[in-house]
Parts: sequence; C-alpha cells; structure tokens
Amino acid sequence: MERALEVAAGGRVVWGALALAAPGLNLKLAGMSNQDAPELRYLIRVFGSRAIALGLGYLASDPAARRRWRKLCLMVDACDTAAGITHLIRGDVPRATAAGLATITGAYTVLDILALRPTPPETGR
Repeated sequence: MERALEVAAGGRVVWGALALAAPGLNLKLAGMSNQDAPELRYLIRVFGSRAIALGLGYLASDPAARRRWRKLCLMVDACDTAAGITHLIRGDVPRATAAGLATITGAYTVLDILALRPTPPETGR
C-alpha cells in the first residue's frame, strides 16, 4: 500500500508541475475548451501548486506524519470528486471532461480511504 501511495504522490507532483509549466496543455489533456482564457490558466496553476504541495508534503514526511498527509489528501480529493460529480449532474461542463476528472480524483479518494483503514494487529503466529 505504501508504494502505491508514493506513486500517487509522485503523480500529484508531475501533474502539478505540468499545470504550472504548461497550463494550456493541462487544460487540453483535461478536455477543456477555451484553453487560452487567462482565468482558466490561473486556476490551473493554483491547482498545480496545490498538487505539488500535497505530493511533496507526503513524500518528504516521516512515517508518523504521513497519516496526517493522507487525511489532508482525502479531504482535498473527496471535495474535488464531489465537485466533478456535481458538474457531471448539472451538465454545465462537457460530460467527458467532468467524468474523466471525477474518475481521476475518485481513484485518489478511494486510495486515500484504503490507506486510512486501521491495520489489523499482528497475531504473532
């Protein structure tokens, strides 16, 4: 499980760096139109900074602090997924875009939940 969380954190850093360095490409990959709108590029960069902070925060933490980072990631990922589902239901964002992004953040949410489950005690057998 820990390896999967580290890969996910690395994915956050890569996705965030792409958002900062090439917001238009990030918007295109997400299936968004009007990729030249300055406000969209600004918001994608805000997202990128947050993704990098979450990923690097997790990767740079000691094992005890990583549980707190998992909780923070769960909160962010669950909110992002809820927003994606809301836009999917409303139909105010292209369906493929909303579904794709909600699927990605939903996968992160599921991973966060699984990582926060209590581990069974060692039986010593």
